[in-house]
Amino acid sequence: MEERLQKLLSRCGAASRRKAEELILAGRVRVNGNTAHLGDSADAHEDVIELDGKRLRFSQPRLVLMLNKPRGYVTTLSDEKGRKTVAELVQDCGARVYPVGRLDLNSEGLLLMTNDGALANRLMHPRAGFTKTYLVWVTGYRDGVETSLREPIEIDARATAPARVRVVRRQEDRALLEFVISEGRNRQIRRLCERAGLRVTRLLRVAEGELKLGQLASGAWRALTAEELAALTK
Repeated sequence: MEERLQKLLSRCGAASRRKAEELILAGRVRVNGNTAHLGDSADAHEDVIELDGKRLRFSQPRLVLMLNKPRGYVTTLSDEKGRKTVAELVQDCGARVYPVGRLDLNSEGLLLMTNDGALANRLMHPRAGFTKTYLVWVTGYRDGVETSLREPIEIDARATAPARVRVVRRQEDRALLEFVISEGRNRQIRRLCERAGLRVTRLLRVAEGELKLGQLASGAWRALTAEELAALTK
């Protein structure tokens, strides 16, 4: 994200904004090898900014945001098939952020994204202990099918941890189920439903640990609050 040069020089501690203006006017600041002019802007993380021939270094503040991923978007930054990506939805967040985990193409809901790779890896590790809560609309429901849904299923030659499942509401063979899982393996809930003879018509992730999707609109994002970030990193 581009910012005025005097603001960047001030942010990295090279000079006050007023002094930065004087440095620029004196021709002591260069951007990508070119002498800068007052009023110029640059991207601290994409451009080479130099003062008196020495490159300035900028630390990028950690950003963790919550996206309400819509159906039809792939959870990646680019796609060789030309499909829409979640990166397109957060391109105005001011940083290059990466998905924490995945939601498949036809699934929706809470997706964390961050520019902190170490945090992302920690959150995705099973030892982090973050449960994931989903609302799942199905057809083909019958009494007692939850017993099958709670049983482990083998994915990539390894059994999953049991899921917690409850019926939120039911009308004939249609039902809204709540799943709570601790792993989030590849298409885990869809595979459980398929094994039980259910057809998933909608799958929405509504929570990860203490984080709740709430009323965030589909396709919208927001940065986590200080309280949410503290709960996530404690």
